Amino acid sequence: MKGCDALVTVLLLMAAIVIILSVIVSRLASRLKVPMLLGFIFLGLFVGNDASLGPVFSDFALTESICTAALVIVMFDGGFQTRWKAAKKAALPAGILATAGVLTTAALTGLFCHYALGMPWLTALLTGSLISSTDAASVFSILRNQKLALRDHTDSLLELESGSNDPVSYLLVTVILTMMQTTVTWLDILWILLCQIGIGLLAGWLISRFALWFLSKVQLEFSGFLTVFVLACALMAYAGSTLLAGNGYLAVYLAGLILGNSRLRHKKELVPFFDGLSTLMQMTIFFILGLLADPDSILAVLPLSFGIFLFLTLVARPAAVFLCLSGFRSSLAKKLVVSAAGLRGAASIVFAIMARMTVPGLGQDVFHIVFGVVLFSISLQGTLLPWIARRLHMSDESGNVLKTFSDYGAEPDLQFSLLELGSESGWAGKTLAELALPPGMATALVIRDGERIIPEGGTLLQKQDRLVITTQPYHSARNLLDSEVLDGDDPRIGKSLAEIASRPIVCISRHERMLIPDGTTLLQEGDTLVFVQKNAL
Repeated sequence: MKGCDALVTVLLLMAAIVIILSVIVSRLASRLKVPMLLGFIFLGLFVGNDASLGPVFSDFALTESICTAALVIVMFDGGFQTRWKAAKKAALPAGILATAGVLTTAALTGLFCHYALGMPWLTALLTGSLISSTDAASVFSILRNQKLALRDHTDSLLELESGSNDPVSYLLVTVILTMMQTTVTWLDILWILLCQIGIGLLAGWLISRFALWFLSKVQLEFSGFLTVFVLACALMAYAGSTLLAGNGYLAVYLAGLILGNSRLRHKKELVPFFDGLSTLMQMTIFFILGLLADPDSILAVLPLSFGIFLFLTLVARPAAVFLCLSGFRSSLAKKLVVSAAGLRGAASIVFAIMARMTVPGLGQDVFHIVFGVVLFSISLQGTLLPWIARRLHMSDESGNVLKTFSDYGAEPDLQFSLLELGSESGWAGKTLAELALPPGMATALVIRDGERIIPEGGTLLQKQDRLVITTQPYHSARNLLDSEVLDGDDPRIGKSLAEIASRPIVCISRHERMLIPDGTTLLQEGDTLVFVQKNAL
């Protein structure tokens, strides 16, 4: 094997091992009731600082590039999976928290870092801005894995806020980094804000509208093409906005939100794809951040990190929450839970890497300070959040936290089947009320001569009617079925089902068309017979 091929093979093997270890870690974390993202960080710390496993990883530029690309996927997925119909009741308070709440948190934390910790003004404000947003990946992970549904639309509020506030934090960081590099006026700052917000919103809206227009004109034959196209649109939203000096994260989140709440073919395939890809990206981000961090440097600034974490958790975040929710009918328990759910995560560390790369001469080790804050936030807040919610009687045991996500299903969980009434059908001439349909089945629609008829009990059926029947799906059906293809030498070709001794055939796939057979159906070469397995459970 050539040297280059061997290197690629080794790298692929290492990547596979790390992913498998990450999956195992996530499983262990779930059993221990601790946030699984914490496990990815410690896995990265172990691998990156064990000399026996290879040289120490310290490439900040490469880490920034990888994590930025991964964050784009995570933010797009956060928007794509947000089910607007379920979440819109919490949209206004979530929007205020994602904007005014971030500004308040950044300002208060900056004041603390300057007056209590002695940081220079700009460094203090930068630190506050870096940790001003809550982390979508951490919040989603805890709510989903712990099945933590919250009362009074609180889970929807947290999901919308955490999914949309990273762009605001990024905006603050961009402004302060610009101030650190050059002299700026208030007009300059206002222009930066207008460009970031305006271009970001415009890019996200334009890309999503283009995608919907394209998909309405071009019918992609396979769901795989649709998946690739939507992924390309997500990348285009970020890249296009960033190149035009806009907020790429805002653009990609908005594009995801619009596309996720639009009617798309094969959407049921898109949701699990982006969910799995987002999970892989989260694993990548936290692992590579752990890989990059230096334990000695973390320990050196750990007292600073812990002090900032305490102020952020006990003062800045609650102050921002109580201020932003003061105009809404929110109970004290709800405000306390929202305050406790202000987890910091990957975005804060990635923005800290960006700050280090932009201004190498920062007086403080901002990266490791922020890293320490995130460690405390995920480990302490993340672990205690379910307990706090239950102690405050805010958990909704009868609720389903997935109602806010698109994968919960904007459409009811029903199976639709088409039944055609032939000329010999015994149903013709009867009303729907006279049919003896099994329990759990109903007629949703009658199609007659191209006209759609909403059926009632007295609807009289006619020959050639097509009935759309609804039933509850049996999700394990694929485990029941087996199939067999008829080749040219099969003696059953040309015979009817009534003439052969065979297991009951439930359907026949012929020329990419599914047929529901009866005893008179003649078998043809190339038919795929689908039947129930003998020992199926």
